[in-house]
Amino acid sequence: MFPKDIYANRRNQLRTSLKEGIAIILGNEESAMNAVANPYKFRQDSSFLYFFGLDMPHMVGIVDVDTGEDIIFANDVDIDDIIWMGPQPTISELAKKVAVEKTAPYSNLLDYFKKNIQQGRKIHFLTPYRHEHYLFYQEMLGINASVTKDYVSEELVKAVVALRSVKDRYEIEDMVKAIETGYEMHTLAMKMCKPGIVEREIAGAIEGVALSHDGMVSFPVILSQHGETLHNHYHGNVLEKGRLMLTDAGAETPMHYASDFTRTVPVGGKFSTQQKEIYEIVLKANLKAIDMTAPGVYYRDVHLAACKTIAEGLKEVGLMKGDMDEAVRQGAHALFMPHGLGHMLGLDVHDMENLGEDYVGYDETVLRSDQFGLAYLRLAKKLQPGYVLTDEPGIYFIPELIDLWKGENKFTDFINYDKLEGYRTFGGIRIEDDILVTDTGCEVMGKAIPKTVAEIEAMMQ
Repeated sequence: MFPKDIYANRRNQLRTSLKEGIAIILGNEESAMNAVANPYKFRQDSSFLYFFGLDMPHMVGIVDVDTGEDIIFANDVDIDDIIWMGPQPTISELAKKVAVEKTAPYSNLLDYFKKNIQQGRKIHFLTPYRHEHYLFYQEMLGINASVTKDYVSEELVKAVVALRSVKDRYEIEDMVKAIETGYEMHTLAMKMCKPGIVEREIAGAIEGVALSHDGMVSFPVILSQHGETLHNHYHGNVLEKGRLMLTDAGAETPMHYASDFTRTVPVGGKFSTQQKEIYEIVLKANLKAIDMTAPGVYYRDVHLAACKTIAEGLKEVGLMKGDMDEAVRQGAHALFMPHGLGHMLGLDVHDMENLGEDYVGYDETVLRSDQFGLAYLRLAKKLQPGYVLTDEPGIYFIPELIDLWKGENKFTDFINYDKLEGYRTFGGIRIEDDILVTDTGCEVMGKAIPKTVAEIEAMMQ
């Protein structure tokens, strides 16, 4: 937990961003795995962690804009809880650790809301993303679950996004810890990547690294020799010499700050000539993005520059042709890179995505495109110092997409479909780093995971 003044300052900053009323910061509940007494591992809501810092279920935080008061509604444990959990601090004791002086039992919530509604006070709440959130607002505020999203406070959402987007030194230090764990995860995956190994053996081992650091993975591990499937969570393939293994994985710290890296390595430890050619193009795009990332730069422009780098590289190896500026403008390159360059990173691996991706990655100065590929760009707006984001270009050979576009005679001025036949079983390559925007540019955070051909081959030996 951070110093308590951090949480007090965050709540005060939130108050200055809102005109009036009360803001509900809703904590999460436990979710039953197969019985109430056997829940999944608990994960607190990230905005609750940000403003109230307490990592336990069945809590509601209130930020009162008009009175300056903060309240935590939660129940103290009873003897039945103590039998199973052991002695626990009181809610009042916990609240003081995050500079909250007022607490009340959870059972008082309904009366609290009735009183404030009767007084005509404005009640702000964030976008719900779990079914119990909808039920909470239905019970406490009388809003039917089917229309809850119509009552979400855009004012609160924008205020929370503005605050959480810029990371302070405490957050950055904690993210570096997550990155250090990510380093261990990915270098272990490289060392284990040998012919005959089943993917799940490596996926399980690297998830164990995250657990051993008193955290958890920041998202389900993506690890496959079928890297052309962008989010491939199937881990049942036996690794074959000559294939590529793509690993997209990260860790959470005990404070729940995340890391997110992707590395693509050759099964058996040595890139083929064809693999090396494509890998070097992706690496060049990754480095181009790092070179461009700076305050005041639109990340959409960085994305398009990385896409052009990929298109030019593919033209050099004969897979694309023609004017690459025009190819990127029309979206022909998206056959090979159908996703965005990156996303915000913080308490969530896709930071604040539950609040609405367009609020996080876009604003009134840049709107989301509807073009295939570019439409999937999660972060497009102007960068600021303190933003932490990912840089993850890739090249993928997706047989079904190739066949679809070829059958439609799509972008025949830019794509050499005949030569693509030799890449149908290639798979995919993605390289991803975590980037901090500084006052003058950016830096790749934490210990550098091997990513050049020479570094990867050396690590795998």
